[in-house]
This record gives sequence, structure tokens and C-alpha cells, in this order.
Amino acid sequence: MFISAATETLFTTAGVVLLAIAATGRIATARSARIPHRIIVLLGLSAVTYLAAIIVRWLREGQGPFLTLYDVILSNLFSLCLILLVVVLLSSVLRAGTIVALPVLAILGLWLKLVPPEATPLPPTFDNYWLWLHVISGKLFLGFSLIAASSAATLLLSRRLALDSLPGHSAQSEQLDRSVWSVLALAFICHSFMLIAGAVWAHSAWGRYWAWDSLETWTLVTWLILGASLHARVTFPRMPLATGWWLSVGIFVLAFLTFFGIPFISMAPHKGVM
Repeated sequence: MFISAATETLFTTAGVVLLAIAATGRIATARSARIPHRIIVLLGLSAVTYLAAIIVRWLREGQGPFLTLYDVILSNLFSLCLILLVVVLLSSVLRAGTIVALPVLAILGLWLKLVPPEATPLPPTFDNYWLWLHVISGKLFLGFSLIAASSAATLLLSRRLALDSLPGHSAQSEQLDRSVWSVLALAFICHSFMLIAGAVWAHSAWGRYWAWDSLETWTLVTWLILGASLHARVTFPRMPLATGWWLSVGIFVLAFLTFFGIPFISMAPHKGVM
């Protein structure tokens, strides 16, 4: 009974409910300078429920969450919740971004409930530790991109809304702006390793390092835009702050579409891999 589909459904439902409550609570307390501890607890419980759903599914199907859109959303919900939780606990500056990040995660959790949960058998070529390195580094990249984008979106909101919890003062804005670019640099490192590990794995799986399929192409485009944005930040120190914030948001949107869209509409060999 523990590994039944109903148990998995119970965990995923609990996860989206917890995220919805956390997101609603965060928005409701937006005028407060501090984030209530209960919201952090709800985020932690969400990570636990999605981990439990992954374990139940893994035990039932006998394989990791790698192939289908359902698998990808489920595994990324866990990793994104976990990364956001760690960042919130370690950085008081980046906590401001939860006002955007939590609703995004709640929407992703709702999307999971609308996707068919059927599993697809893993090909033998997926039994490779380079795949694990490729997937883990990709999830770290997406998590850091979410942190940077949500913080940048918070800065953009602070220019339009008079909320005490948002970094409206110049010193607060500058501190959060620096944090955004630091997190983007971490995202770039993880993305670079994702490309390297993916190429090595592709060679062992398909006998080639690169094939210019849709997912590989758009992953490279994301990496180039992210690298160009970091380069512009260093080269043009007088670049308008809002330009950098919009770039951060755009990078996450592009990464989101690359992770959750392109692999599942393309008929290339990479279909459904991430």
C-alpha cells in the first residue's frame, strides 16, 4: 500500500497545498519586513512531501524520475524547494525573493497535478553516473536561476510597490543586486558543468558528444545568454540596474522553457531526457 499510486498522489497533493499556503501567506505578509517562520516550515514540508512522492514512485516503477514530463516536474519541484529552503536559511538578503519564488513553485505544483503520471521505461544507456552528474548540475542551475530571477523580479516590484519587505532603500537594493549576480555566477558554473557532463554521457549513450538537437541547441543558447549577461555586468559597470534584473528574469524564463517545454515537443533523440 505504501508504494501505491494513490500514496504518490497524496504526497503530490499535499505538496501543492503546502506551497499554495506558503505562497499565499508570503503575499499576505508582504508589508512585513520579516518572513514568518511558518512559511519557511511550509517550504521545508513541501520539499519533504515531494521527496516522499519520488521515493514512492521509484519503489513502484523501479527507476528514477528522468524521462517523462511528470517525472521532470516532480523531481524539479523537490530540488527547487530544497534549494530555495537552503538559500532562505543561509541568506537573509535573498529571502525577499520568496514573494515571487513561492508562487512560481505553487504554479509548478499545480501543473504537476494536470500532467498524466504514466511512467516510461528507461533505456539501458541511462545507466551511467555521468547522467546523474548531468541531471544534478542541471537542477542546481535551474534552482540558482530561480533564486536570481525571483530576487531580480522583487527588485523590479520594489520600484512600483511601497512594501516594507521589499528592498526599496538604495542600500538594500544594491545589496540584493550584488547577490543576484553572485547567484547567477553560480548558475553559470552549474550550467557549464551540465553541458560537459551531458556531452560525456551522450558519447557513451549515443556515440557522439553533440548533435545539435533542439534541447542541446537551446541549452547552449541559454548558456551563451547567461555568459554574455555576466560579461556585460563586468564590462559595463554603468549598465542600468533594471536591465540586469530583466536579463535575470529572462534567463530563468528561457531555462524554464528549455527544461519543461522543448524536450517534450521535439522529436529529437533527446526527447524527455532531462
